[in-house]
This record gives sequence, structure tokens and C-alpha cells, in this order.
Amino acid sequence: METKNGISSASSRGAWGSKIAFIFAASGSAIGLGNMWRFPLNVAKNGGAVFVITYLVAVFFIGFTIMLAEMTLGRHTQKNPVGVFETIKPRTPWKLVGFTAIVTCVCILSYYGVVAGWAAGYFFKIITGSFKGDVTWEASAETFLQFAKNPMAVFLCLFVIVGITVFVISKGVKGGIEKFAKLLMPLLFILIIFLAVRAVTLPAAETGLSFYLKPDFSKFDIEVLFFAVGQAFFSMSLGMGILLTYGSYISKRDNLVSSAGWVCFSDTMVALLTGIIIFPTLFATPGFDPKGFEVSTGLMFQVFPIIISKVPGGFVFGMIFFFLLLVAALTSTVSLLEVPVSYFIDEKKWSRKKAALLAGIFIFLLGIPSALSEGGVPLFTKWGFMGKMDLIFGNIMLAVGALFICIFLVYIWKVKNAIKEISQGNPRFKLGPFWVFNIKVLAPLAIIAILIFLIKDIL
Repeated sequence: METKNGISSASSRGAWGSKIAFIFAASGSAIGLGNMWRFPLNVAKNGGAVFVITYLVAVFFIGFTIMLAEMTLGRHTQKNPVGVFETIKPRTPWKLVGFTAIVTCVCILSYYGVVAGWAAGYFFKIITGSFKGDVTWEASAETFLQFAKNPMAVFLCLFVIVGITVFVISKGVKGGIEKFAKLLMPLLFILIIFLAVRAVTLPAAETGLSFYLKPDFSKFDIEVLFFAVGQAFFSMSLGMGILLTYGSYISKRDNLVSSAGWVCFSDTMVALLTGIIIFPTLFATPGFDPKGFEVSTGLMFQVFPIIISKVPGGFVFGMIFFFLLLVAALTSTVSLLEVPVSYFIDEKKWSRKKAALLAGIFIFLLGIPSALSEGGVPLFTKWGFMGKMDLIFGNIMLAVGALFICIFLVYIWKVKNAIKEISQGNPRFKLGPFWVFNIKVLAPLAIIAILIFLIKDIL
């Protein structure tokens, strides 16, 4: 069913049951391995606390701005990423931006599913007793290396992740995504807070906290800014079509500004708490040498078994934690898969089950090189396949997508129409001037500067 303006009725394609349902689901798309795997990795690689501060600034000035823009475009059109641009500016090349977002989602999910598979594998390891006793840094690092090098293990874990994701998506918005997020996200918050409290009470934890929270501004450079903004885009699901899609299921009565604010807040808090878990534990671990430390993609999987081994009742607690870590990963894989699925439902009139199954099969096949790039096949390892996929699609393409969204909203759809849409559910848009300046000036300039730096660095 469509309205007289050609905009799909939300009831024909699914809608959130409530505002809190959207916040949980959108937070679930943001809260995941982007916070718990990628954020600590970027902190360790980019100067510690100075990266954290730069990241917070990027979230406040750029992340919130673009998140609200995407949600607004999505709710106005009630369409998938391609449909958003085609509805507002039909029969023009602008729909290519939507296609780019879909491709970006698919490619990110192909390697993100591998990392989510590691979480599934570690859940199995904890219930089989692999981390009993006092786990050392060397033992934990070797365990991860051997696991990542095992092709059958990583293939099986990737298959499980894609299979669960396809199943949830096939159940729809309310019956699948919403129920999934509302049930398990609050439990994840509780456990993360518990682990953070435990981490700061470890011996010598203050050294790790100093690295994480005491900035050395001499370490700040354009590269830190680039990775901080890239992390904000990745962690908050910006520029990849997720929030355009999720925004299309939002009721016209809901307050978009407060919804975006709550998603930004919850996502940022989980990232910060994960850092408080990781770095005190890292620096307090016997055998860890900060000077000889090489940051690897398996950082989180090396650190978490250590802290779990130090918690009373570690077996039970570890089993619950790795299960919820898996859930956090799945809330993100679900949101990534929903983007191409929504396109096939809206534009190709496929059934939800058919779209989810075929997209899932393609993503599994695309994820095989990433699954083999951490030691499984020397050729992929030498290329650093997963790292290159993350650089291209987890940084560059997200920035490109976000830049085009800013340009489209400001110069094609016009800011006045965006303000009108935002005002539904929020008649007094007090942050209006701040948001307008950011979407017109600050966000585009910051993204352009980062892309220029990146292209120059590659050349």
C-alpha cells in the first residue's frame, strides 16, 4: 500500500511496536563488536586516551548529526536505502548512493560475520572448559592463534552466525528484530558494567587506566582523527544504510532527536566501558609487555579469557558473558542483513524469507577469504584481506556514504523539509541551529578532509 505521495505505508512492510523498541534495535545495531572488538583495537593503535577524546568529539558533532539525518530520510520515505533516494529524486543517479550503501553493508557483514563467528567459537570453548584456571597472556594469545588458523572451525562458526541472522531476519521487524533486541540488550549492559568494576580492581590496573584515560596530545595527528571518525561511523552504523532502513519503520509520532540521542549515548557508553575492561586487564596481566606489544585483530579475544579466569565462578560467568557477546554481535549482523533484504522486499517484491536466504548464502561465500586471512591460508594472511576489507568498507565507504547523505539532504531534499519531518514528534527542535550548521558545514568538511588524507596516504 502507498500514500498519495508514493511513500509506502509502514504497515505494509513492518514497523516498530514502540519508540523503546526502535532504541533497543538501533542500539543493538550500533552496540556489538564495533564497540567490543574494533574500539579497543583502534584505541591501542592510535595513541590511547587521545583517540578516546577525539572519538567522543566525533560522536557529538558528526555522529549524532548524520544519525539524525539518516533516520529523518528513512522515516519520511518509509523505504530502503535505494528507495529513499528514488522516492525523493526519482529517475536520477542518486539511487546509486543507496546501492552503494547496500554493497557496503554486504561487504562489512562478510568479515564482521567472521569476527562474530569467533565469539561463537569462544562461547563453545568456555562451556568445554578451555579457560579454566589462571589464564596467562601467552596461553590466551596462543589459543586465539590456533583457533583462527583452523579453517573448519572458522567456517563452521561463520555458517552458524549467518544461519541465525537469516532466521531472525526472516521473522520480520516485530517478530524477529524487535523481540531479539528487547530481550537481550539490557542483560549485556549489566554484565559489561560488572566486568568493568572487576577490571579496575585488578593489581596494577591504574597503568592501563592511565593509558586509556590520560591523554598525551603529542600523539594527536590527522591519522588519529581519521580513525576516530571512521570508528564513529562503523560503531554507530552510519553511512551504510542501516539507519535509513531502521528509520523507515519509525512512527511519525516518535521523537527522532531523543531517539538518536539515546542510541548515541548507549553506543558510546558501551565502547567506553569496554575500554575500561580491556586496558586495565591488559596492563595487569603477567607476561604482558607494553613495549613489545603488537596489536592484533584478536585483541579482545585474548584479553577477555584472562579477566574471566580471575572472576569468582568464572566458568558460569564466562559462559553467560560469551553468550551475550555473541548476542551483541548478532544484533549487529541482523541490522546489516536487513539492509539488502529490505531492498529486495521493497523493490523486487521478494518474500522476506527468500530475500534473507539468498542474501545469507551470498554473504557466507563472500566471507570465506576473511575467514582464512588470520592464518588459515598464507596468501590471504599475507594480503591482510580482512584488514583491507575493513579499511575500504569499514572506513572509506562509510565516509563516502555519509558525505553523500549530507549533500543530498542539504542540496536536494533541502534542510527545511528535514526540519519539518523532525518536527513531527518534536515540535520544539531546540538543537535545530546546531544540527543545521553541522549537517551543512562541519560534517561535510570533516569527511572531505579525512577522505583527502586517506587518498593521499594510499597514493
